Amino acid sequence: MREGTFRSYQPDQPYLLPPRLDEWLPDDHLVYFVRDVVESLDLKAIYSDYQLGEGGRPPYEPRMMVALVLYAYAVGVFSSRKIERACWESVPFRVLSVDQHPDHATIAAFRKRHLKELGLLFNQVLKLCQRAGLVKLGDVALDSTKVKANASKHKAMSYGRMLKSELQLKDEIAALLKRAQHEDEEEDERQRRKGKDEQLPEELRRRQTRLAKIREAKAALEAEAQEKAEEEARRKGGDPGAPSAQGHGEAKPAEKAQRNFTDPQSRIMVDKSSNSFVQAYNCQAAVDGKAQVIVAAAVTQETNDSRQLHPMLERLKANVRGKLPRRLTADSGYYNGEHVQSFEKKVDLYIATEQFRHGERVPPPRGRIPIGLSKKQLMGRKVRSAQGQRIYGKRKQIVEPVFGQIKEARRFRQFLLRGLQNVHGEWQMVCTTHNLLKLFRSGWRCSEA
Repeated sequence: MREGTFRSYQPDQPYLLPPRLDEWLPDDHLVYFVRDVVESLDLKAIYSDYQLGEGGRPPYEPRMMVALVLYAYAVGVFSSRKIERACWESVPFRVLSVDQHPDHATIAAFRKRHLKELGLLFNQVLKLCQRAGLVKLGDVALDSTKVKANASKHKAMSYGRMLKSELQLKDEIAALLKRAQHEDEEEDERQRRKGKDEQLPEELRRRQTRLAKIREAKAALEAEAQEKAEEEARRKGGDPGAPSAQGHGEAKPAEKAQRNFTDPQSRIMVDKSSNSFVQAYNCQAAVDGKAQVIVAAAVTQETNDSRQLHPMLERLKANVRGKLPRRLTADSGYYNGEHVQSFEKKVDLYIATEQFRHGERVPPPRGRIPIGLSKKQLMGRKVRSAQGQRIYGKRKQIVEPVFGQIKEARRFRQFLLRGLQNVHGEWQMVCTTHNLLKLFRSGWRCSEA
């Protein structure tokens, strides 16, 4: 083959001069946008966690680590091991880390150490979205999605089964101890003394460990039931310490109440998208209609949304400096008479009082409003009106694509962390990077701030 037929290919050819990292990607790449945004953020809370002059090897620059984590979440790379691999194999990650290569343990430790502060970046990025004109608070839609916990539903047990398993394990442990005592008595003195110094037999130790876990979970369910009973009594104006309907001062959990041994704060929930039961958390998002920017986010253990309207509107109000949306739409799961009453004079609410199928046409009510309708009936009539159906119809166009972008496009379908506080921080990071992508695609740049 003649020379010059192809371009030169010499894998072992060294660079004559060190290459500039910012020449490896086009100028409008997401990496440079994330880096610029991080430079504009207030990271004092993260920096203050480090002490100058600490012994040992210096830690990685927090700005680089924050940018690395945010970019990873933005492009759907959530595992610390995958982020570590990307720092070697992916050009954007190498540019962002300035060709440094933190290992997965360092990345995971940084995320865990600063999870709260990383979650609080949501508010700072939201303010940038407001500056860019992406938040108008005209129409806001509220909805939820179930995100799987980092635990299997097969590691959960109901309260009724706990009671039965506790008795069964107590009997099995007693039988094993009796058998062990009988065997000890047949041994000679030396073997008997040696047996006392050895650990418990594996069979016995396994049962005792399982019994301890069941008792711990059982006690937690009982405490949770008692707390709910006291909260209900306070809400009704009664005495939290008054005896229950069964004549006892302590409330008991329902037999079907479950607790997971891997992530005790997660719950068995119905995932409507797959029509199946999953071990999950209930993730909330209030989305602005202008550019699908998330203006409030939270995670709850509640399996339904009936108590989420008030706290989500309060969270939204705090995030945007005391403002409230002009209109808010939500599906029937959010209807709560007390919550509606708290905000109906401040926000034009359109909350369904019954479930509608997608594309279902509901005939609008005709004639004058009948006298004596309840607040719930009035809300239902408002949503079914011609104007109400037009406004309520925007809900699925505003909020449902957001969950699709998060769960399908970026493949965030399961939390990496465990525990309510941790998954709340992780969900805040997911929502922060969602808003970051909206800001990037709008064409806004930090130089305009």
